[in-house]
Amino acid sequence: QYILSVSRADLNKELLTAVEKYPNAKVHFGHRLLKCNPEEGAITGLGSDEVPIDVTYDLIVGCDGAYSTVRSHLMKKPRFDYSQLYIPHGYMELTIPPRNGDYAMEPNYLHIWPRNTFMMIALPNMNKSFTCTLFMPFEEFEKLVTNSDVMDFFQKYFADSIPLIGEQALLRDFFLLPAQPMISVKCSSFHLKSHCVLMGDAAHAIVPFFGQGMNAGFEDCLVFDELMDKFNNDFSVCLPEYSRLRIPDDHAISDLSMYNYIEMRAHVN
Repeated sequence: QYILSVSRADLNKELLTAVEKYPNAKVHFGHRLLKCNPEEGAITGLGSDEVPIDVTYDLIVGCDGAYSTVRSHLMKKPRFDYSQLYIPHGYMELTIPPRNGDYAMEPNYLHIWPRNTFMMIALPNMNKSFTCTLFMPFEEFEKLVTNSDVMDFFQKYFADSIPLIGEQALLRDFFLLPAQPMISVKCSSFHLKSHCVLMGDAAHAIVPFFGQGMNAGFEDCLVFDELMDKFNNDFSVCLPEYSRLRIPDDHAISDLSMYNYIEMRAHVN
């Protein structure tokens, strides 16, 4: 088995195209969730017209990410466990452009520059560029405030990457955005009664160092689909069984992802 380097934007487009082929699916853009009654399957949404809409569903599937609004309503219920952790490292993305119309490095590898307490990686894109991600403690990012600081740092730790990225592009992209945080989320249970269930990052946001966050979300869908077939679409049976099966696995990949950061930055050579 191997990890595929996939554009998130392209994947989202493919999934939206697939959804639109189902005549019983309605896609609403520009809406946000105002409130949710997970016990009754009721939600209040707000569209671009700023008019609240109340809707009741057989099942609310909260796939609304690490900062899930659906989950925030489950957190108010008794015996719902929740924890979140921001790791002390941030990340920043840089780009290695194509060279002479082709990849500047071998594309079928995960490229890693391990530096013990921090690291940089590079993953290939379909347009023959690479997306480089620098993972580093926030206090180290905060030391790099001038062009000279950045160039001295890269000359010391990633000298071979400078001609690949380009000096001007490196400085431009480094100061384009501040380093971004990474959050790990765990909760239990993944459902409430028979009208609400969490999937993907809403249930188990993980750090990216095993490359399995999206796969874990897809596996949520596969397992839930199998349970729906097994239990004849009975949510009162499917949802508790889904939580029972998925929570140990999703918590395990979350822990493994944390451990793998140390492996990648300190033990790869």
